[in-house]
Amino acid sequence: MSWANSLSFLPNPSPLIIITSLLLVIAIPLILHLVIYSTTSDTLPTILLIGPSGAGKTAFATLLERGRPAATHTSQIPFTVEVSLPVKTPVASSRFRTPNDPTWEVTRKLLIQDTPGHGKLRHHAVDVVRKPQNLQGIIFMVDAADLSSDTSEGPRQTAEYLHDVLLQLQKQVTDSKSPKARKEIPLLIAANKLDLFTALPATLVRTKLENEITKVRKSRSEGLLDSGIGAKDLNIDDERNWLGEIGAGRFEFSQLEEFNIQVNILGGNVTGAEGSDVKQWWDWIGGIL
Repeated sequence: MSWANSLSFLPNPSPLIIITSLLLVIAIPLILHLVIYSTTSDTLPTILLIGPSGAGKTAFATLLERGRPAATHTSQIPFTVEVSLPVKTPVASSRFRTPNDPTWEVTRKLLIQDTPGHGKLRHHAVDVVRKPQNLQGIIFMVDAADLSSDTSEGPRQTAEYLHDVLLQLQKQVTDSKSPKARKEIPLLIAANKLDLFTALPATLVRTKLENEITKVRKSRSEGLLDSGIGAKDLNIDDERNWLGEIGAGRFEFSQLEEFNIQVNILGGNVTGAEGSDVKQWWDWIGGIL
């Protein structure tokens, strides 16, 4: 029996079946495309951008969004922008994907949530840390030139803010009732304005902040003792307010690894005579996505 005779036994498809098949062939790719690319702001990973006023947070957020920093003023309210990683920035979760993969572009999208740095408005940042919906990481931006000063209040105020954020992250781990600790929320200290002559390099920014946080920790513990509480009378609630290793004389960021808190310090500059240099910060973001 020839192939032609064999095929003669197959039923002849009706026009309705042909039209339906054609519609499915066209519709299925469109539906898959919509599903893949309909990622909303509710599901995109979020990077929280915090730090003292004047550190360059808003200029950094606009640089990531527009490709150039915009003229800014002191922020009064939080704002969020959607950005995409540069093509040359690798993404940890997409290391086995190629640009031809339809999900490649989606994995490079994220939200940057900028928050005011003024002391009375920092509760916005703390609220996000307490309820970290889709929070993938935190960038704490500092003015590396301001940290070099031994006379201004900038270093102390920066250290107090950073101390409180790290302590909140630590409490979320120690207070967790689940057998599994909360997921790690990495924190980057972005040392901005390294193009300035007076700016501290990243290694000295680490030392400066560790020294200043040591002072903050010491002054707050002494405040408890001055209130009439003896050292032996400190209870578990007081220990909750101690950042890092209990009883340690000097604070170091490495002490937070016990609480699954990873702190990195990388330098760069948002603006400058020769343009911006934020590649290390982009690479850090890509490494946690």
